[in-house]
Amino acid sequence: MAGVGGEQLEMPGMPRRLFPATPSKLATFADCPRRYRYAYVDRPTPPKGPPWAHNTVGSAVHAALRSWWDAPRDRRTAAAARQLLYGVWSDTGFRDAGQSARWRARAAGWLTDYLATVDPDDEPVGLERQVAATTPVLALSGRVDRIDQRGDELVVVDYKTGRVPSTEDEARGSPALAFYVLGVQRTLRRPCRRVELHHLPSGTVAAFEHTERSLANHVRRAEDVAADIATATQRVEDGVHPDEAFPTVTGRQCGWCDFRPSCPAGQAATPARETWSFLPADDDADDDAAGR
Repeated sequence: MAGVGGEQLEMPGMPRRLFPATPSKLATFADCPRRYRYAYVDRPTPPKGPPWAHNTVGSAVHAALRSWWDAPRDRRTAAAARQLLYGVWSDTGFRDAGQSARWRARAAGWLTDYLATVDPDDEPVGLERQVAATTPVLALSGRVDRIDQRGDELVVVDYKTGRVPSTEDEARGSPALAFYVLGVQRTLRRPCRRVELHHLPSGTVAAFEHTERSLANHVRRAEDVAADIATATQRVEDGVHPDEAFPTVTGRQCGWCDFRPSCPAGQAATPARETWSFLPADDDADDDAAGR
């Protein structure tokens, strides 16, 4: 028997069904229940706004790194990484072709600098590996950018390409990284505690060593969010209007929400951002540096 958004309702006497959760799914509801409804409940899914340039950059860099590690050992060179990036690059979200070209060159420079710090013989244990774990409430799953082996333990590596360097607080506070640790422990059945954020633009690494307590805190918060989702879903089943059960949380974030075209409250809250606005403001001033 199906419930709202395809979720299965529990039957008397049956074991409690675990809530299927990904880091993005839980984060979406925590940020704005209305956006969660648009993404995971409403069918067909409401139209989204245009894609973003910074996501284009991040996707291309991630894809190039994955392909670089998948390549034969003798092809793991900086030049090859740049060609891999060029092969997957698109102009999506940029102001114009010139801006896209500058950012393609800049991202190629990040790859060159980053791979100079990487041992191409140090084969990862996993690349974009799907991992999963369960709690009494949740069925957690996620995809890890890279899993390294350091001594007897595995390490979760997450690539970052945003404008601000990552910090230890970000590594410690990231629910996604905590879920990945749990997933690696369960899926690969190997010790794993350390998470690393590799910020390619700055060449820095932010790391944190999880403990049983820190992981338990993340699980508790995730289960609280899942309970709130279940409550909102049940309210709709009980006849409450979906707009009331999944209210909009308005703020500056409405300027870049994917579902802004479908959300009058978000449109009224703040002006829309340009799709390239999360790139550094000095883009034009850095033409020469980006063209290396």
